[in-house]
Amino acid sequence: MATVLMCRRIPRLSRAAALSTTAKREAEHGSSKSEQEEKDNPGTANTGSESTATIQLLNPLDYRVLYNPSAYARGRAGSHQHLDRDSGQALGDTLTSPGVAQAPQAFSSASSRTLPPIRRALSKSKSSSNTLLQQTILAALSKEEAEKEKWEVHDSREDPRVFQKGRPEYRSLSCDSSEPAQPLPAEEGDSILDSVAACEGSPGSITDHFQRLSRLPAERRAGLASEPGFDALCHCAVRAIRLFSTPDLIHVLKSCVLLAVPPAHPLLDACEGEFCRRAWDMELEQLLLVADCWRCLERSVPSYLSILFSFANLHWKDLTLPQFVQLVYIIGEGRRSPADLAQKVESTILKYLDSFTLEELGAICLGLFKSVSGISDHVMRRIADRVSLQMEDMSTYALVNVLKMLRYTRMDHLPLLKELGKVIPERIPTVNIQGIMHITLTYSSLHYFDEGVLAAVATSLPPRVSYCRSKDAAKFLWSFGCLDYEPPNEEEFYSSLIKQIHRKLHEFKKFPEHLLTALLGLAFVKRFPEELIDYALREDFVQKTRSSKYELNKDLFTLGKSVEIECPTYRGNRLPPQLCQEFAEMALSFAEQEIYVRPEIVEATSLLESVLGGPEYVKNHMILPHTRSSDLEVRLATDGHPIPFNFKGLVAARKLRDVGVSLTDDLMAQLIKGRARGRPPVEAENEGGTPRQERGDEAGSKPKPGRCPGAPPSFPQPGEVRLALQVSNRNHYCHSSKRLLGLHCMKRRQLRHLGYVVVELPFWEWFPLLRRSRSEKLSYLHYKVFDPALLGGA
Repeated sequence: MATVLMCRRIPRLSRAAALSTTAKREAEHGSSKSEQEEKDNPGTANTGSESTATIQLLNPLDYRVLYNPSAYARGRAGSHQHLDRDSGQALGDTLTSPGVAQAPQAFSSASSRTLPPIRRALSKSKSSSNTLLQQTILAALSKEEAEKEKWEVHDSREDPRVFQKGRPEYRSLSCDSSEPAQPLPAEEGDSILDSVAACEGSPGSITDHFQRLSRLPAERRAGLASEPGFDALCHCAVRAIRLFSTPDLIHVLKSCVLLAVPPAHPLLDACEGEFCRRAWDMELEQLLLVADCWRCLERSVPSYLSILFSFANLHWKDLTLPQFVQLVYIIGEGRRSPADLAQKVESTILKYLDSFTLEELGAICLGLFKSVSGISDHVMRRIADRVSLQMEDMSTYALVNVLKMLRYTRMDHLPLLKELGKVIPERIPTVNIQGIMHITLTYSSLHYFDEGVLAAVATSLPPRVSYCRSKDAAKFLWSFGCLDYEPPNEEEFYSSLIKQIHRKLHEFKKFPEHLLTALLGLAFVKRFPEELIDYALREDFVQKTRSSKYELNKDLFTLGKSVEIECPTYRGNRLPPQLCQEFAEMALSFAEQEIYVRPEIVEATSLLESVLGGPEYVKNHMILPHTRSSDLEVRLATDGHPIPFNFKGLVAARKLRDVGVSLTDDLMAQLIKGRARGRPPVEAENEGGTPRQERGDEAGSKPKPGRCPGAPPSFPQPGEVRLALQVSNRNHYCHSSKRLLGLHCMKRRQLRHLGYVVVELPFWEWFPLLRRSRSEKLSYLHYKVFDPALLGGA
């Protein structure tokens, strides 16, 4: 711990080395952990005679393990029927079987914090009468830990299907992959396979054999695929495939699900071809059921899905509510978004909006999100309206799915976000890591700051950080950095995540975007783990980013230049100068088209020229190209007189004036009230990609001749004060607040580091002034530039 604390005295460098030292000490002094836990949990373990009393409080006969296969706790925080949060069960979960541990004697996953003291108490008991009790409890504890791990793991196949348990109609639309209601004894398997030769290719007999085999116990079904008798049965089915009735063929396919037939099995090839051939003669209910079977078998069937979607398009008016939800689920699992169904999907959502269960609403959002389906602001707002009113009764899994779509559509629905801040913090301890990641990423994507939620996440994360994938760890670091939030347990929070990044370093060879995401999130809050930075700037890793399907050049540029400015003692790998030049030229091209011509910046530039005496006294450019936003640079002598430095400013000024941007009423309304509804400020995020749209959309400028491309500017000369005026906008701040986002905090920090005085023209002051008289605007800018406090401070 002392090693970690020492890092605060230097500019937050070499933290990775400190962490590895801490880990080594923990390994050398393993017993200290349990001793610390005893201190943190007073009363959970006592010595001497009191240990027996502690054991007597535990009743192993009442111990029941709670198993919840969902990815996230399906809780209702405000339900009157909820169990205690420490029971480890989903709160108020109506889908959980009755009779789960409600007695105070029952163990819980949350109670695992007290397990080491119990183990010590048991080890001290030498009475033979307690031997059985000790063995029972230790076995229960091991089982508890195993169940806790299952609870953390996301089941991507089963979790999205929870909505199917909410209505009986789904039984005819979906394949039940649970154990058969009337299982056959395992010994019947041999007799069933021995009788295959007698079936003589009869479709009815073949179907019967498959159905009977699917009723065998799971351990007997597991080895069937390698047995000759089963192989012979499959060959019989393939030869007779055209002779099956559609219901019999569906029974065979459903049996294949329970028999766990491999996705590429020849029998499934034949079944897919036959279902495609007869699809237009099937009922919609049958088509949806078959599609669900393919999903359970994890087989990709694009041709079949195309037919299903075309069939649904023709029979859209006949879709019932369950059929519609099941169709959207299939669309999502197939990762396909039929363009001709988009409008119909939206109208049907509005038609049934008040009739959907909350789980169905979550399933619809997940289907739209997975298929990258666009949805109008109006429909998303209607969905959010309903969720905000019933959030306490909604499972966390369904709620997270709604948040994914909210994030995708960039919908800043304040009632939902405010209600989320009330409901979600107490659920965080029962939500698994992936669910917490999506909740956190929603806040950062929407630039919405809620300290209560973020603090709950930060508290819950360190003990469970081993469950983080590389993506999860990266998104946590990005989200906290984006919102410029360092929690009360910041050292524990950041050190645990950096350690996990080190453990997952091999994964970044396949997903380089996640490492850049993590390191930029850390850079925003002035943390630079040198070993990881050195790895990210290695030539081979840079080449991986260059060949990625995501645009990572801006991220590399931002990271490399930030290290150059803020880490003067860093001696690791750096970006090659030719890459910096390439990135700078790309940035300049974008800036000239999208940034320098923004009306609020053009107006400020023109008026500053009048205040200071001409275009040679002000320069509209990017002082730090890697931070992707423009600056209005002004230079003053210490006596307050402006210094001319932009001698190419006359040409640039004419060029900008020729653009002819008009401050129309509509444009002014957009500037003052925010973006136009039809045009999001940044592109929507594909979940698998680097969240670069959350880092701003502004780029760099062309490097000055005579110095390294993209290199930081020189420091001010003696007797000179350099001002960097920031014309900010809403995208630089957290939603509905004056809390600056991490990227812009970092930019201003780096400008100050290079000797600039940062002066802001905040949007809440400057945008309303754009409607006022020229004299008022000139007066405002004069005050900003010639503020005596600036010169005195410089």
